[in-house]
Order: sequence, then C-alpha cells, then structure tokens
Amino acid sequence: MPRLPTLYIPHGGGPCFFMDWHPAGTWDRMAAWLRGLGDTLGQRPRAVLLISGHWEEPRVAVNAQAEPELLFDYYGFPPHTYQLRYPAPGDPALAARVQQLLTDGGVPNRAETARGLDHGVFVPFLLVYPQADVPIVQLSLHDSLDAGAHLALGALLEPLRDEGVLIVGSGMSYHNMRGLMGAGNPGPDSDRFDTWLGDACTADPAERTRRLAHWQQAPAALASHPREEHLLPLMVAAGAAGNDPGRRVFQDRVMGATVSAFAFGP
Repeated sequence: MPRLPTLYIPHGGGPCFFMDWHPAGTWDRMAAWLRGLGDTLGQRPRAVLLISGHWEEPRVAVNAQAEPELLFDYYGFPPHTYQLRYPAPGDPALAARVQQLLTDGGVPNRAETARGLDHGVFVPFLLVYPQADVPIVQLSLHDSLDAGAHLALGALLEPLRDEGVLIVGSGMSYHNMRGLMGAGNPGPDSDRFDTWLGDACTADPAERTRRLAHWQQAPAALASHPREEHLLPLMVAAGAAGNDPGRRVFQDRVMGATVSAFAFGP
C-alpha cells in the first residue's frame, strides 16, 4: 500500500456530535469535516492506531483486545449518549507489532486487555468510519506528559505507515475548559496559540520537532493548555511523520476558540 499520512484531529466535547447543543450548530462544521475525512486519504487503511488525550499510563499501554468494548468516560450528558455503539474490531496482531516497535526502541510498554475504547476514539470515529469496519488499536499516552518523549515515541511508529496503518492523534488544539465554559474570552489566546501551532507544524521537520518539544514557550501556550494531555497526541502524530511535511487541514471557531487539525505526509 502507498504510505499513509498521520493525523491530529479534534474530537469535540464529550458526545457533542450526537446531542442537541446550544447554540445549535456549534459542532456542525467539525462533524462535517470528520465525516469527509476518510475520503481525503485516497485509500482505506487496513487499521487505525489511535492515541487519545483521555488515556495516560505509567507504562505505555496498547489495547490488544480483539473485540474492545466502549468506555463512556464523560459525565452529565443525556442518557442516550451512553447508548452509543461502535463495534469496531481490534487487531491483536497490530497491537503486538506496536509493542515490538516500542520495545525495540527502548520504550517500556504493556498489553491492555480490559479497558474499553474511550470517547476520544469512538465519538469522532462514529463519523469517520460509521460502519465500524476498520480495526482500531488504541495506544495510551505516557503519564509523564513529556512532549519530547511523545515525539520520540511517535518516531518509533513511523514504519506502520507503510503497512497500511493510519496513525491518528485525537485531542483538541485548544483545551482550556474554563475558557470554553464562560470564565473568559478564549478567542485571543486560542488565536495566538493556533497561529504558532500552524507555523510549528508546517515548519521543516527538524524545526517542527524542536518547536513542538518546547511548545510551552509558545504564545498563550499555557492559557490554551493548562494541562497538556489533549495536545500530546499531536506529538505522537508529528513524530511518526518523519521527514514528511505538515499542513493544516481544518480550522474552526468553536465556543469562541480557534481549533485546528493537521496532517503530515501524503
């Protein structure tokens, strides 16, 4: 198969695409983009390796289940949003391949056989591949939340792109819940950080890595990410990009904040 890109996508807020929201239409543009994402790839991946901002472990974990359940790790939403179903199969062979790549690269890791796929996986992929017919393996973040370590981890996964595996980081490029929920105006901070992030992701690969490793020095960085877990999936995707260029593939204004998605490679 031709080499696949790597992606960093926004997954919205909780089950936002599957419920009424006020104001209406808040998530419509993001949902439409996610629905069309598969068609932009030019090929159908044999599997997806997904890194969500909602799973951290002291030793990097790989979901190795053949039939993973869902983990409804959001709270206070309408009852029907806890009845969502996404029966995508896992891929134990791919999970083992991921573990071997990490082990060969000196990254301690383990297989996970109980935890379900969290909403950073199933909420966006209910739109991307609604038939749930592409196997998904979820990979955790390391709970150090170190940007450089996640860039390096991503680099170990680059060979998967030539094996029909789509590597996806799922988070939000702006993730300050106090700002989004009305404790301030997130617009100016999100704009400053988003401009910097776009410049960093589209820079020469060596410069891209340098900038992303030191993202906390960016304008409005900590105002945009008081805690970095929703940004770190980008580091894995960028690390797996190798020498391939990056580009912004989506941008929207959501709840007053600018949010972007990025792709690396073809």
